[in-house]
Amino acid sequence: MKIFGVVGWKNSGKTGLMERLVADLTARGLKVSTIKHAHHAFDVDQPGRDSHRHRVAGAGQVLLASRMRWALMTELGDAPEPPLSELLGKLDPCDLVLIEGYKRDGHAKLEAHRAETGQPLIAPDDPTVRAVASDAPLSLDRPVFDLDDTRGIADFILAELGL
Repeated sequence: MKIFGVVGWKNSGKTGLMERLVADLTARGLKVSTIKHAHHAFDVDQPGRDSHRHRVAGAGQVLLASRMRWALMTELGDAPEPPLSELLGKLDPCDLVLIEGYKRDGHAKLEAHRAETGQPLIAPDDPTVRAVASDAPLSLDRPVFDLDDTRGIADFILAELGL
């Protein structure tokens, strides 16, 4: 299982790029999974639903299953957030895991960048950022792609990983 990350500051285009990359890569016949890091509290459940009621009642884990999909929710309580390596181990085997976020981890990454955010680039100070996808021209010591060049970015990721 190969991994490659997409990082960037808020509103840099990470999620849209991830969505386009998953569509492109799966259309090529690759089995792709994703991991998304959130810096805020989130809830995949909805108040009032049975599974939510189970969690609120104190269940440490709730597995919700149907004919179409299943989801396992685990309450961490006071436990620390699991490291990326542990979360990767929970995924079924696949060709590629695209990781959105986890910008401080050591895996290879591509930085999404939008000039309008006013945020500095991560790439110059991070050798794990192998390329940048931007909506503005940049001069860097690594490849720079147009943020909308999904096919070119996908080709780059596949070449980097030997897929």
